[in-house]
Amino acid sequence: MTGGGRSRPTAAGPVGYARLWRADPGAWLATGAAWRGLADPVRRRADGLGAHADVLRPGWSGAASTAARRRIGELRGTLTDVLPALFEVDQALAEFAARVGVAKARLGTEVARAESGGLAVDRTGAVRADPARPVDRAGPAVVRAQAGIRGALALADAADREAAGRLGELATVAVTGWVTVPPARRPGPGAGPAEVSRWWAGLSPAERRWLVRHEPGRVGRLDGVPAGARDLANRLLLTDRREELLARRSALRHPLPAGPAEVARRARLARVEAALRGLDGLGERLAATGAPRAYLLGFDPAGDGRAVVALGNPDRAGAVLTYVPGMTADLADAPAELGRAARVLQRCATIGPGEETAAVLWLDYDAPDFLPEAAGARQAEDAGPALHRFQEGLRATHEGPPARQTVLGHSYGSLVVGATARDHGLGADALVFVGSPGVGVEHARDLRMPAGQVWASTAPDDVIRLAREPDELARRAVLAGTPLGPALAVLDPHADRLWFGADPSAPGFGGRHFPSARRGHTGYWDADNPALDGMARIVLGR
Repeated sequence: MTGGGRSRPTAAGPVGYARLWRADPGAWLATGAAWRGLADPVRRRADGLGAHADVLRPGWSGAASTAARRRIGELRGTLTDVLPALFEVDQALAEFAARVGVAKARLGTEVARAESGGLAVDRTGAVRADPARPVDRAGPAVVRAQAGIRGALALADAADREAAGRLGELATVAVTGWVTVPPARRPGPGAGPAEVSRWWAGLSPAERRWLVRHEPGRVGRLDGVPAGARDLANRLLLTDRREELLARRSALRHPLPAGPAEVARRARLARVEAALRGLDGLGERLAATGAPRAYLLGFDPAGDGRAVVALGNPDRAGAVLTYVPGMTADLADAPAELGRAARVLQRCATIGPGEETAAVLWLDYDAPDFLPEAAGARQAEDAGPALHRFQEGLRATHEGPPARQTVLGHSYGSLVVGATARDHGLGADALVFVGSPGVGVEHARDLRMPAGQVWASTAPDDVIRLAREPDELARRAVLAGTPLGPALAVLDPHADRLWFGADPSAPGFGGRHFPSARRGHTGYWDADNPALDGMARIVLGR
């Protein structure tokens, strides 16, 4: 576990104190990335074989030709079968590196706490009272420190054994082959995440890997399938979808005579170009070698495009954030929106360095593009069933004790979250609204959440404060021009009403407030904004 030179961790024995200190998670991340980097050469080789078969087909017929084409097809299939295995090795090593990093952080925290309390920790991890710094009641403090150190070592040991087992299983299945899953063994079209989870758990590892390889479109979109399998399936799909878009772009590049057809061609070409930019941006993030690893849980380049991406594995984390962006968000914006989720995770790591956390960008709805669309609640309400199902899926696939699930909506995304909680319920422990135009309810209790777990923040200079119905804005403008304007504004019974209902940041809403600096409508994630600390502490439950 001390470096990344080997292709798999070893479970030769319990992870010791000195061994954990020496462990280098970054080296394991680099090793996984090297395995993943083989995917493009393998694809090129498989495509080359396909091209050879196409060349042979027109001028060669008969039994020998049929046998040759069949053999080329078998070789091409063997190569393409390798692709999900390459991604899975990367995934296993990245998860191993992440857990080792958390274990090291916990170890460092425990040792620092012990030493600051007058205890000494030797090179084997043994704890004793420091004779040079006598403390009262050293016995219980020593016991607590020893328990904390043992907990960090146990986490690293479990990660080591799990990663070695997973890679060993993958090597075995690669030799013995996948197992075809009969068509009858599929969840029905109306199956919920819990049923899907039970179906997946009932499959053998070889059957699961066959489905990822041969039915990635089904596996990648199913809430209730673990994040790791969805990620593998969607990574396979991403290249195919990009090739399809490139072909469409090529076909659309030929101008037509001036007229409606040419206008339509240009519009379709612009949509294809935007989708390609979005997929390329996602591809760059998926190819990044640093932590946390990205998991592609869903995407669709059609229309404005959609994407669901996790940073860190939400099935393993003890705290999970689902972030729903607002107006104008689309596939092309996904990398930037993912950066906001990443900044919350970074602040979580600063506040709780020994905590396993993950953040999900949920952009699986048609966000409004223009103000007239954003003035209505239809798109938020249409998103409700999918967001509800996604959160239920996170609950169904989570391993170990239930995670603390937080759902955060920004701007129009806060209405998506509020309407979903109101109409369908949300599998969440806390809701957070930032820069909200209202969340579709008049009081926090209407969101069906535990008491005290609805939070909101609105920057003093956020223009969303002006998001009020036209008649209300006109009335306020009139009041502002009179000597009694300030006093009447204070006494106004509608002062806390926004476009979509009561202001969730107002005291009368019944939620909890956390502060934000003056950073406008998009600055809640700025490094020096206290709102970023507020979001991270809510995610961690602190």
